[in-house]
Amino acid sequence: MALKPDKQMLKRGFFIMVSVILCLTLVSGASLVKIMIIDGEEYQSKASEQQLYDSSLTAPRGNIYDKNMNLLATSATAWNVYVMPNSINKLKDTNKAAKIREVIANGLSEILDISSETIRQKIEQTPYYVVIKKRIEKDEANSVREFIAANKDYELSKFVGLDETTKRYYPNDSLASSILGFVGDETQGLYGLEKYYNNELTGVAGRVVAAKNAKGTDMPFTYEKVEEAKEGNSLVLTVDSYVQYVCEKYLDAAVEENNVVERGAVIVMDVNTGAIRGMAVSGDFNPNRPYDLSAADQAAVDTAPEEEKSELRKSLQYRQWRNKAISDTYEPGSVFKIFTASTALEENLISTKSTYVCNYTYIVAGNPYHCHHAGGHGTQSLAQAISNSCNPAFIQIGQLIGTSMFSKYFKAFGMAEKTGIDLPGEALPTYHKEEKMGPTELASSSFGQTFNVTPIQMITMAAAAVNGGYLVQPHLVDKIVDSENKVVEAKSSDYKRQVISNSTSETMRTLLEFVVQNGAKNGIVPGYRVGGKTGTSQKVSKIVETGNRHYYIGSYIGVAPINDPQIAVYVMLDEPTGGSYYGGVISAPVGSRVMADILPYLGIEPQYTEAELKRISVPVPDVTGNTLEDAKKALSGVGLSYKVIGSGTNVIRQHPTSGNSVFRGGTVILYSEDTEEQTTTVPDLLNKTANEVNSAAASAGVNVEFSGNVSSPSLKSYRQSINAGERVPVGQIVTVYFRDEATVDLAD
Repeated sequence: MALKPDKQMLKRGFFIMVSVILCLTLVSGASLVKIMIIDGEEYQSKASEQQLYDSSLTAPRGNIYDKNMNLLATSATAWNVYVMPNSINKLKDTNKAAKIREVIANGLSEILDISSETIRQKIEQTPYYVVIKKRIEKDEANSVREFIAANKDYELSKFVGLDETTKRYYPNDSLASSILGFVGDETQGLYGLEKYYNNELTGVAGRVVAAKNAKGTDMPFTYEKVEEAKEGNSLVLTVDSYVQYVCEKYLDAAVEENNVVERGAVIVMDVNTGAIRGMAVSGDFNPNRPYDLSAADQAAVDTAPEEEKSELRKSLQYRQWRNKAISDTYEPGSVFKIFTASTALEENLISTKSTYVCNYTYIVAGNPYHCHHAGGHGTQSLAQAISNSCNPAFIQIGQLIGTSMFSKYFKAFGMAEKTGIDLPGEALPTYHKEEKMGPTELASSSFGQTFNVTPIQMITMAAAAVNGGYLVQPHLVDKIVDSENKVVEAKSSDYKRQVISNSTSETMRTLLEFVVQNGAKNGIVPGYRVGGKTGTSQKVSKIVETGNRHYYIGSYIGVAPINDPQIAVYVMLDEPTGGSYYGGVISAPVGSRVMADILPYLGIEPQYTEAELKRISVPVPDVTGNTLEDAKKALSGVGLSYKVIGSGTNVIRQHPTSGNSVFRGGTVILYSEDTEEQTTTVPDLLNKTANEVNSAAASAGVNVEFSGNVSSPSLKSYRQSINAGERVPVGQIVTVYFRDEATVDLAD
């Protein structure tokens, strides 16, 4: 017979049950406290990772425009390709999951040019969201979409997708690349204006947060939050695309023509505001592919020893990115005599009536300094001394100035510090401090040697010498605008200070015009009054290092119109090895060509002398479709001859076509029937005077256009645009280049 529990046993059982329940409640409560409060943030984060998809909306980077609102840099739509590994991992069928990974890796590898193994590793190493490739363009994005659609059996749309973003484009490829710079993978500016104005160009990124289900796809009618991206501000430059193109064209030609080893630079500046209209550096790059090397540099890397290739590639990349106009210092040579003359004139130490005796050698503190002209220049005026670029004369002027005054004006002209141009990487000058400048340092400095400055400093100094004496602030950005082109910030064109008086500046303009008319004749531009100064400096440090004295820099600064200065053009060619190395021979012609192209474009009208009118080229009118009689009248009216081929009454084609220019008196071939085009052989037009070139060209049936210095009938040609012996259509234009080979300007 079973015993019935007594009252005491029931109490004990109840107590035990209550205790167990209480313990379980306490344990559960503690667990909930730990999960919800102590570890709440961790679990919430894990839940968010599984349930929420947080995507950044890239802000479009601001544009960069030239002064005429031509687009130089912009951001266009691109796409990031992503994969959701977590969605694949959650598939119950492991074989299917493995197959999907294989399909994705192989398919995207073929489209995106990434190894399938790399894609597999990314998928395996990142559980939730992994970007396979950033910023692909439209064609690749369409291929990814087609790949997803073609694999419906695997439902790839659940695992692979495209996020819209932006990519930086430079529509003109390498044009102004040394100015613009480029951006990195995350569209942050790395070089040039892209870096200097990175904060202004960079917008504010947006954000999308959306709920996901267990499969990793969007859950309809659930949480989504969107913060729109804000576009960055845009830059409007002082640079003119056409001026920039002209600078690059003639610089590249000069570098090739003179076999320049260490590149070159051309700067065009508004002398009254400091606005840079053009800044070219040879050996530049394409900012759309900034890491690509030139063919020559790539060949050097390919042939280098394997262990040296990586470092060589890096050094060549940095070299092509480096803006030589602001980042490289050099000994300026005789162009610096602009400074010495300006300083001495301002302090009334010399005048236009001063004379100087040059007997070839001038001794300072026991050190001999020689003139480039054998036997010396004898007695000469100030104008003749600067035109002759006579070192002994300028040493004498420097000694009159003295170290204290020289240092004072060196600082006043901005030569002792950076100009502050709005580009990264501007170099500091190295020069003799006043307390360490003795008579010999002063002597060498007076004609531009034994100190180093940048090209941008030199053109800024020259601008102050001719614009009335005002030191301007060189700058590349005119204004910053928002996405609606409303001005956010306008850059000032105020000058820093007045360095010399208007009267001294006027005297300098007269002297520099005398230089071009009598010394630096290769800087002459028909139809314009031009002033300028040439320079040829030795690279002393490299000469000392190697023992080879043939390391030179040829430079030139030209100003036009010199009677009312508007622009200055600076040209520098570093280590020319093509024969001549004098700035007056190789650099002044570049300045002349640049001016001849851009002055009319900038609205500065030429005023030709009678002698110049006889030598200038004239534009060929369009007479195609006209009657022969009307065509003949049109050609005769601009001073051109004609030759008719065929027996028709109307002109069906002509050669040269309109848009070209030919030497006055040249011949235009008029075809009045649809006959085969006649050809001729280009004659040898080198080492000939202008008259001899005209005669040879006329005999061969080709037209000529003269370029460079044709100020004297005795000057001879040194280059022709089409080689002798080539077959060309009758009437073809051949450009023939002239310069004065006797021009020398050597700081020795």
